[in-house]
Amino acid sequence: MALSRRGLLSLALAQRDLRAGTFVADVTPPLGAPLCYGLVPAGASVADKLWAKGVVLLPAGERPIVLCAVDWLGIGNSSRDRWLAVLAKAAGTIPERVALHTVHQHDAPGDDMTAHALLPTGIALCDNDFARGAALRVAEAVKRSKPLTVTGVTGGAAAVEGVASNRRILGADGKVAFGRMTACRNSPMCAEPEGVIDPLLRSVSFWSGAKRIATLSYYATHPMSYYGKGVISADFVGQARDSQTDTFQVHFTGGAGNIGAGKYNDGSPAMRPVLMGRMASAMARAKAAEKPIPIDAVRWMSEPVRLPLREGQGFGEAEIMASIGDVSLDPKQRANNARYLAYYRLVKAGRRVDLTALRLGSFSVIHMPGELFVEYQLAAAMERASELVATAAYGDYGPMYILSLIHI
Repeated sequence: MALSRRGLLSLALAQRDLRAGTFVADVTPPLGAPLCYGLVPAGASVADKLWAKGVVLLPAGERPIVLCAVDWLGIGNSSRDRWLAVLAKAAGTIPERVALHTVHQHDAPGDDMTAHALLPTGIALCDNDFARGAALRVAEAVKRSKPLTVTGVTGGAAAVEGVASNRRILGADGKVAFGRMTACRNSPMCAEPEGVIDPLLRSVSFWSGAKRIATLSYYATHPMSYYGKGVISADFVGQARDSQTDTFQVHFTGGAGNIGAGKYNDGSPAMRPVLMGRMASAMARAKAAEKPIPIDAVRWMSEPVRLPLREGQGFGEAEIMASIGDVSLDPKQRANNARYLAYYRLVKAGRRVDLTALRLGSFSVIHMPGELFVEYQLAAAMERASELVATAAYGDYGPMYILSLIHI
């Protein structure tokens, strides 16, 4: 009996016994918890729950691979090491095969116990007890994951309309003339062209027969419509993800360090559902555009790298320590400086950051740290222009912004 293209793909995958399971855990913080590493008011109410969602891939004869996205600002430094250890143990794998990322909403908590320990009493960067418990709950969800045999993989992309714009508007001298951030109003510069962005939302789905086991989506923008009011929220990106009831949708934020919704967002509450609808439409259209991806192997690559530290006045260890202890400074600035010092000391002690990649036939996803500028994502996509290449940023949040000298 002749087999269709989908049938041939299904048979090949079934013979290799690739399996995939999903997991989800509630990681909404308690009221009063610090949000955005203490840079905005603490959580006083909850608009919608925060989730950790992910997939465990089990290639035959290999250790499992964990792909996880958390509705938090960031997870960095030794806190990230703790998360990787507990998730790896739960999945029966090693930390180097865990891709842990945050979606990066700002009305959400973060986890960096290395930086938190450097702050004096009274300045809260994160809630360590809550964060430890959240990591354990996610690990328990990983343990409960029930893998299914993958009979097909599909991938596609769709343009997101009216969301992303570059945060840096350059003047005639090539220098930044205006910062068009997450929201923009009261300036004619808000309406400037989008600038350098990646317009595509990419998605990949794992199938078991006619059932989508899970869909992973990737798009580069800061995921906030408005924030800083003490209202915990997954914001428009998380809400768009949760609206995808045809599948178990996991969403990763790409290289959005210099990308926000400023051109299309005035920061009013009314814009959140508008932006949510645009994202939800792109997620649905990307799934509709998916086509079968022939898989000859499941490859996982990991490379530890040492990222350079920021140099210059104010960024030496003694200067940063002095600023943390300076009671005349805003507590938010002192908390930020603790984050600089935490990463500074870890790098000086030899810390490296793992860059990892998953390759499924002609689909690849690159897992990157920090607030990556979009130029890295665009360069990766251009390098394999005939294939589907996605980028997940906001891995180890210790490095924070990772600027680019690449011009696209």
